[in-house]
Parts: sequence; structure tokens; C-alpha cells
Amino acid sequence: MRKEKKTPAIENLKEVERALTTAEFFFEKNAKLISIIFGAAVVIALLLLATHRFYTIPNENKAKEQIFSAEQYFEKDSFNLALNGDGNYPGVLDIIDNYGRTPAGNLAKYYAGISYLHLGKYKEAISYLEDFKTDDLLLKPVATGSIGDAYAELGNKEKALKYYTEAAAVKTNNFTTPVYLLKEGRMYESMGNKEKALATYQTIKDKFGDSNEGRLVEKYIARLTATK
Repeated sequence: MRKEKKTPAIENLKEVERALTTAEFFFEKNAKLISIIFGAAVVIALLLLATHRFYTIPNENKAKEQIFSAEQYFEKDSFNLALNGDGNYPGVLDIIDNYGRTPAGNLAKYYAGISYLHLGKYKEAISYLEDFKTDDLLLKPVATGSIGDAYAELGNKEKALKYYTEAAAVKTNNFTTPVYLLKEGRMYESMGNKEKALATYQTIKDKFGDSNEGRLVEKYIARLTATK
């Protein structure tokens, strides 16, 4: 008697049936555990939603309201008042302490860092600017380059150069890139590396010739080529 040949379709159907039976057995055996895990996931999701609605959003709104006065002082170069407040409104240091995890609290770290830089407190400036996180195409290079300025004032040329290079490379544009390329070139020059300084100046001339730095850089190039 000829044995009936099983087709691939029948074999596949049997594999599916076995898989379904195994899955059904697993769920029956672990129903309680699965229910607990699912319930915990729902609770966590609800907690996150409630935290965002009743804590994060209200705190962000409060931080936005309170930072307004500090921003005004910052724009007027009243850096002590921007940092510490005026007795009626808080400064950015209080906002960082109370709302540091909000976007406004994060921005307050930028204001604090720049304020300390202008006040000559370079280590504090570095600390706050390093904590400041942003993807803004203008604020990010300025914050990075300002860390370089602080290290330059502290006499750490290697660190200053590192941050100037990073600031120039954040996002190529005609506003911040030539500013930090010029600082990079001048730092190379101060370190005695005339070749890299000249190459950096030449980059400014070739790619950013219409910028303020592009119009100034010719004298730096002339000075270095004259001393070769």
C-alpha cells in the first residue's frame, strides 16, 4: 500500500497548530504572572502620564514665569542680578535649584554659565555650561566656545583649543563658525603652532570671507607669512 505523501502546506499547517498549542499552554501556565506584568505596565504608564500632567507641565510653567526677570537682567549685562535675583524675583541659580529638570531650568544653566564667565568666575562658568544641554544651532556653539574662553582665562590652552574646535564644528554657519575658527587659529598661534594657525586663518578667508572675521583675518595671515 502506497504511503500518502504529505504536502508542504499540510506540514506548515501542523507546525502552526503546534506553535499555537504551545503558546496557549504557556499563557495558561503563566496567566497570573502575565496579568501582574501587564497590570504593572499600565500602572507605570498612568504614573508617567500623571507626573507629566500634574508635575512636569506645572513646574515648567512656573519656571518660565520666574526666569523672565532674570533674562531681562542678563540682556542688560546685570549678571549678579541675573544670577541671584533682585529680592522680588529669583535669579537663575534659584531656578536651577527648584526647576533644574525643566527646559527653562536647563536654559538657566546657560545664563548662569555666561554670567559667571563675565564675572571672572571661570570654574563656575565651566561647571554650568557643561551641564547645559541643547541642540540649538546658535546656543550650542556659543556655550561650547564659552567653555573654551573660560579655559583660556584659566591658562589651559589645550582645553581651550579643544572647545574652540568643537564650537566651530557644531554646525557650519556664517555667524558662529568664523568666530570660533578665529579663536582656534589664535590659540594655535599662541601655542607656537604657526602652520595650523595659518591653515585655520586660510579656512576663514576661503569659506567665510564675507564675515567680520573674514575681513579681519588677512592681517593674521600676513603676519604669519611675513615671519616664515
